[in-house]
Amino acid sequence: MGFNKRSTAEDVTDGLDLSGKTVVITGVNSGLGLESMRVLALRGARVIGLARTQAKADEACASVPGNTLGLPCELSDLASVQACVRAIEALDTPIDILMTNAGIMAPMQMSRANGVEMQFATNHLGHFVLVEGLRGRVEQARGRIVILSSAAHTLTVSGGIDFDNLDAAQGYNPWRFYGQSKLANLLHARELARRLEGTGVTVNALHPGIIRTNLARDTGGFMTKLMTLFAPLLEKTLEQGAATQCYVATHPELDGVTGQYFSDCKSTKSSAWGRDEALARELWQHSERLAAGYLS
Repeated sequence: MGFNKRSTAEDVTDGLDLSGKTVVITGVNSGLGLESMRVLALRGARVIGLARTQAKADEACASVPGNTLGLPCELSDLASVQACVRAIEALDTPIDILMTNAGIMAPMQMSRANGVEMQFATNHLGHFVLVEGLRGRVEQARGRIVILSSAAHTLTVSGGIDFDNLDAAQGYNPWRFYGQSKLANLLHARELARRLEGTGVTVNALHPGIIRTNLARDTGGFMTKLMTLFAPLLEKTLEQGAATQCYVATHPELDGVTGQYFSDCKSTKSSAWGRDEALARELWQHSERLAAGYLS
């Protein structure tokens, strides 16, 4: 198929019938998560939409036509993530698509959750617990796990991931720590794909593009000014921004494709750190330790 950076989520799912399929998406209250939910529900899927609170999830689900169910999932609170896993487990249904879409980007003010810096906690660790809790349901469906990373994974800290400074006690740079969290997303997908070989489940990561969403609400500094300057040349619409994740989640031509990194609806090459299998394994070990007590 000739999809590209101008394709929309509706374009890449045109003609697909997702009736009978169950989709779980994080961060559906706005932006790419909301658009992905809208389009996948439009194609007939039942979408379980996760947001920070029940009210936000309900509001988002009510705003789109189709079969949707809202549930709370505060990714920075691992007890909330665990409760969300239990709520989805109680529905007793296979999961055909699990899309980890939610995230925060480069807040100027450093904060922590679960003993680590907030971006790592929210963007990676919360999703790690969610995916581990639900992967059995995805295996039942031989489904797809879609993990949003970013081209910003190249902006990461020295060494790719600084395991000795995950709490930012030795210094905090908003964009470097954002890059670190996005590299963690990419490495999570790579290691999970390896672990799920032979199960029929595929796991892929992606860069959605530069889209003006409320993801940037807390950012500042030089990088933000630079992005603002060049954004008009690079930006996608929201509909275009959601295309790659919906393509990776649904398109038949990707049956069996796993462990890849996508941008503009095409498999592309990540940074060397993003392909470092030893780093991916080390991240997995640290993630298990940090999430101890919240994993099934």
